[in-house]
Amino acid sequence: MMDQAAFTLRGRNPDVLTCIANLSNDEVFTPPEFANRMLDTLAEAWAASHDGANLWADKTVRFLDPCAKSGVFLREITSRLNKGLADEMPNLEARVNHILTQQVFGIGITHLTSLLARRSVYCSKHANGEHSIAQSFTSDAGNIWFERTEHTWANGKCAFCGASQSALDRGEGLETHAYAFIHTNEIKTRVAELLGDDMQFDVIIGNPPYQLNDGGYGTSAAPIYQLFVEQAKRLEPRYLSLVIPSRWFAGGKGLDEFREAMLADNRVRSIDDYLSAADVFPGVGLKGGVCYFLWDRDHPGLCSVSTYFKDWPVSTTTRPLMEEGADVFIRFNEGLSILKKVVAVETGKSDSLALPDGKRFDALVSSKHSVLNNAA
Repeated sequence: MMDQAAFTLRGRNPDVLTCIANLSNDEVFTPPEFANRMLDTLAEAWAASHDGANLWADKTVRFLDPCAKSGVFLREITSRLNKGLADEMPNLEARVNHILTQQVFGIGITHLTSLLARRSVYCSKHANGEHSIAQSFTSDAGNIWFERTEHTWANGKCAFCGASQSALDRGEGLETHAYAFIHTNEIKTRVAELLGDDMQFDVIIGNPPYQLNDGGYGTSAAPIYQLFVEQAKRLEPRYLSLVIPSRWFAGGKGLDEFREAMLADNRVRSIDDYLSAADVFPGVGLKGGVCYFLWDRDHPGLCSVSTYFKDWPVSTTTRPLMEEGADVFIRFNEGLSILKKVVAVETGKSDSLALPDGKRFDALVSSKHSVLNNAA
């Protein structure tokens, strides 16, 4: 195999994965630069918990993208492993074959994206084709699985994802958008069926679809990204990192239980929060911004919260996700000092900014004038 054919795609100008249009605001392709930012965060966490070890020099680590679209995560992981394992496995062909057959796995979300992902990772839409850089696969799919999955309809909606039957029960000629990863109650068994037995993954990383039409009024849609997070946790990887809308911070439609569980989970060790989604996904109209988180199964603790907005200085603070005295997530680190002053007054630890009768401001005001008058 020619060396120059292996992993030089990213070196070409331009990178093809920076040029493709998004499928929609709900199925967004991840820019390579942003995928690498997430991989850097992962590698730093791995080193911190493994005595400085290089994640990309470990030939036993298994990676899964459960919602592969462009294949960018798997491609960049493969590129990093190819460099990191060069000393231990100097033969390029053997090294590449090992990485692609033993370490890198994906589940496509549609037929089209599965072909695109295989092209990005194997340099061929057929994993066992003559142009594939993997040499041991016997199937077209290789380790990037896709087969058409059907919704399970009950009372007009899918029992697994809540999709509208009237919108997505469209016949065999169109995609179902019934994502295999979240259409099962036994995810470990299902993954073993798709990718082979004994599939314990060390890292799960990706960018899941965000929502599906739920049959409500107008363009009403139900969020589904939380289902990917919950399923991934059930697989018990060492690390989990997904990029998702930041709307979950406030809960809302189908997200209240998810928000409570996430904020109570001290294995969420970092959140990188982008107030404007356009800073991550140019041209995508996604209100409320996006974030990516790192979940560390074996090392619970405080969470590093970083906030990004255009060219403003990045704000980073290590803190609990649910602050004492709060029943919501404090998105802005700068707001913590205000909260702590109020809590200090309430608990008698400070006599500054004293509140009437020791009550919070939200107990003194109301949308009803009678309550305001009584408070006065």
